[in-house]
Amino acid sequence: MAHEVVQRVEELGPELAALAEENEKLGKLSDKTAELLRSAGVMRLLQPKEFGGYQAHPRDFAEAVMAVAQHDPAAGWVCGVVGVHPWEMAQMDPRLPQEVWGDNQDTWIASPYMPMGVADPVEGGYRLTGRWPFSSGTDHCDWVFLGALLGDGTGKPAGPPTVLHVVVPRADYKIIDDSWDVVGLSGTGSKDVVIEGAFLPDYRVIVQDEIMQGAAAEKRGLTDAVYKLPFTTMFPLGLTSAVIGICEGGLRVHLDQQRERVAVTGVQVRDDPYTLYAAGEAASEIEASRIQLINGVSRLYDQLESGQPITLEDRLDIRRNQVRCAWRAVSALDEIFARSGGNAGRRSNPIQRYWRDAHMALQHMVHVPGTAYHANALVKMGLELPPSMVVMV
Repeated sequence: MAHEVVQRVEELGPELAALAEENEKLGKLSDKTAELLRSAGVMRLLQPKEFGGYQAHPRDFAEAVMAVAQHDPAAGWVCGVVGVHPWEMAQMDPRLPQEVWGDNQDTWIASPYMPMGVADPVEGGYRLTGRWPFSSGTDHCDWVFLGALLGDGTGKPAGPPTVLHVVVPRADYKIIDDSWDVVGLSGTGSKDVVIEGAFLPDYRVIVQDEIMQGAAAEKRGLTDAVYKLPFTTMFPLGLTSAVIGICEGGLRVHLDQQRERVAVTGVQVRDDPYTLYAAGEAASEIEASRIQLINGVSRLYDQLESGQPITLEDRLDIRRNQVRCAWRAVSALDEIFARSGGNAGRRSNPIQRYWRDAHMALQHMVHVPGTAYHANALVKMGLELPPSMVVMV
């Protein structure tokens, strides 16, 4: 049985799809789209039960993101990014989730995590300054997770580098409205945010390594396996789920359009073995990506449930497969887009938006194949990873 949130997304699917073009034109999610996502409860899937969340299995989160992305790629991407932040919030100082969700359990939290700012130590906390691009869904969020380098007290990064995750309320940062002009995922509204000397109390800051290695969950005494999963499994899970959902949606549009299409040769596409072969092969490849991604995170979840530790090799296998799932699905979408006819390129045709959005999604660092494959091969050969490769595994 699908999770109740996935079922609600499917019910809302036609409404979400009808708003997709408007979101692209706006350069962000419309208020109506955000309202529909809140009503479905997608962002609360990984939220702790004590704050109105479902504390769900990561499989359910992945399937919900895929379901949204099938109908609106931009909305699916925002769900994949914003929806994972409650997972990390559960591992923060207990004062922080109370501050964020105490008055409104539907409060959304944006990001990004790249350390584009400096947090200088001051009495009681830190002073934060920086500019961060790619804050997906930020217009509908009231808080933001940001990456920052620990400062040396003069506004410069201290050495050796220490990366922090910091959480900032909307009143302390500025969204740069004209900073998101892109060829794909335009509707995500992934704008820049700027902070100039905001004060951060200690409890809104955590060292990145604590989240990466699962130490934060242990420190907080969290027993649910979902909160013990590595950051490098959970954060990519949301993004790759969005990619797969986008490709599933593109396949559905392609099949709907080809049903009655007549090629320039005068042959109905339903009688063209080459186009049908490509569609069948693409469907299999996209489904394989879905299954491999969900099975991978489910396996790690089951290991934790049974008390087995997650090894570096486990984490690298998941990252390798997660990257491959994204590229396999988008390559399949390319094959059917190439056989969708000239009308596929018209802006009035939704399939071109699925195609553009899928390729933009591959640009995210979690989908860059080189390091993930390289690191996995080194560990399989029993060799040590260089420090630069440990960041996202």
